[in-house]
Amino acid sequence: MPELPEVEVVRRGLERWVSGRIVADVQVLHPRAVRRHVAGGEDFGARLKGHRIGLPQRRGKYLWLPLADQPSAVLAHLGMSGQLLVQPESAPDEKHLRIRVRFDDTLTTELRFVDQRTFGGLSLHTTTPEGLPDVIAHIARDPLDPQFDDAAFHEALRRRRTTIKRALLDQSLISGVGNIYADEALWRSRLHYERPATGFTRPRTAELLGQVRDVLYEALTAGGTSFDSLYVNVNGESGYFSRELNVYGRSDQACNRCGTRIRRAPFMNRSSYFCPKCQPIPKSSGGRFPR
Repeated sequence: MPELPEVEVVRRGLERWVSGRIVADVQVLHPRAVRRHVAGGEDFGARLKGHRIGLPQRRGKYLWLPLADQPSAVLAHLGMSGQLLVQPESAPDEKHLRIRVRFDDTLTTELRFVDQRTFGGLSLHTTTPEGLPDVIAHIARDPLDPQFDDAAFHEALRRRRTTIKRALLDQSLISGVGNIYADEALWRSRLHYERPATGFTRPRTAELLGQVRDVLYEALTAGGTSFDSLYVNVNGESGYFSRELNVYGRSDQACNRCGTRIRRAPFMNRSSYFCPKCQPIPKSSGGRFPR
């Protein structure tokens, strides 16, 4: 699933190639691509036609295209394989093309939503006074947001009877951090993923937030993390941060800091990767994690 850096890379591409353009026509080529737009594909296209796209926005992992002339926005759910591509109108259709958006100008490029697994999609929503699609109004600010409140995050973290990685993945507490970057930030912070959140001091929280921000910025600079061809930017290019990962996906390889073998453990139907020496297993876990 794309996390903040991957979504921000796509947002920047859309800002360059789509912002300010007027929608001329929308073709919905697969009904599942608009299943979250309950009125259906025909209504989705009709409500976009003739409207100008505003400045693309993002909060955490969520990306949307506001309409500049009314309080509504197209929310993009990328899912596991969704891609928003800006392509020449003359380019052959992709095998898994689901939605095509043409524009009323002379740039000869169009916006395409391509989704191999059809878990993603586009939908139109009313926006809140703050400018968010109403269905994501509950999503917390992300750590790269200038208005993210570090002190409030610390207090909320201390009140959560949970473990630190679960807290980092809680989008109502802090958005944009997923499995990959949580593991990377925890390794950098020398914290085990099952460390209780209630025991965090202000300096420890500040250090963790700093590491989270560092890894997100570095991934963003590298264009995001691509393990296959399913995550690409709007020009179809992959990101290269996978080459810089220290723990995620590196089970049984040597830790880049101490040489100990990286371990993988089941976590919330996914996996957690950690170094058992750099990230000591907390006593509260009862020693149930692989060493």
